[in-house]
Amino acid sequence: MKTRIRELRRERKLSQEELADAVGTTRQTITSIETGKYVASLPLAYRIARFFGLKIEDVFLMEEEEV
Repeated sequence: MKTRIRELRRERKLSQEELADAVGTTRQTITSIETGKYVASLPLAYRIARFFGLKIEDVFLMEEEEV
């Protein structure tokens, strides 16, 4: 799953630590989500999207599966 978290953070000049504190997680979790090593839980995805004033689907981009 791809995300726009890094892009959104940079637009707002936020560090990973600042975002993590704002949404109640750790910097390491934000790093892992941004690099695709971890998929955010639904509650965390919701908090991140709400923090940026966006819908979940505007922050977390589902990759289309080839059939």
